[in-house]
Amino acid sequence: MFNLIVRSVKSWGATTGKETMPRQRFFEFTDEQMHNQFKQDNNFLLDQLTKLPCLFMEEGTGAEIAYVGQISRPRITGTEVSFDYVLDPEVPPIPNSVIFANRTALEMEEFEFSRNHWAVKDVDLYRFLLRNIRPRRQRPTVFQIPEHENIDPTLASAMMPFDATFDSVHECISGAAQSVGLTCRRADNIWQHPTIIQDVVSLIDRSRVVVCDCTGRNSNVFYEAGIAHSLGREVIVITQDKLDIPFDLGHLRYVHYFNNTQGLADLAVTLQSRMQTILGH
Repeated sequence: MFNLIVRSVKSWGATTGKETMPRQRFFEFTDEQMHNQFKQDNNFLLDQLTKLPCLFMEEGTGAEIAYVGQISRPRITGTEVSFDYVLDPEVPPIPNSVIFANRTALEMEEFEFSRNHWAVKDVDLYRFLLRNIRPRRQRPTVFQIPEHENIDPTLASAMMPFDATFDSVHECISGAAQSVGLTCRRADNIWQHPTIIQDVVSLIDRSRVVVCDCTGRNSNVFYEAGIAHSLGREVIVITQDKLDIPFDLGHLRYVHYFNNTQGLADLAVTLQSRMQTILGH
């Protein structure tokens, strides 16, 4: 359940504040069962309302902005209902147009968007927000990423030079990933877009874990590591030569390995341990 408070001219942008609502508009557009649940002996159980989240809206169905937060100290004085409120900083502002498009799911009527009122809706507001209102990402112009991220929890990716001498390293990374329930891919295994960089970015964006091999100071790998970090992916940096780690990555933990049978076996053990930690195993 959640409170819905709609005002004609009130901007809810302040982090905290105080407001009033005409008593005659209190509990409008509220199901009778909800109405009865918050009423006892003809008195409203105002304290019970403070336990519910609140959607604070301006009137309108377009670019007006709504916020999610909580009410406190609701009280009835004469012909008005007064209350304090605080906005939830973890929930981004929501355009009214988005709410209007989803009004059925929120049990809202069209007329509610043009009338001051306080209603209570029998809908899990936060579940609705998780399913329908995900924050949009700032999107680059050089390559494309989806409006909303869609990480594959079973996918790992390996960023390394496109060179046959790294095939055994890739097999090692793939084996370590498989041991913890991940499938590892690298960009030269796929061909889905006209440009290689788009394939690389799409792979990184969908990956739960990204392994970047800086051996040889390959500029492409450095660029891909930067993309992975910018997208907030879990990155494991590896190298055959410590001097190949650039200054900007020197403060991060990295794995030094030798490209021989024993060295790759040790690398596999280390990668498996790191991946298990990342996955919470």
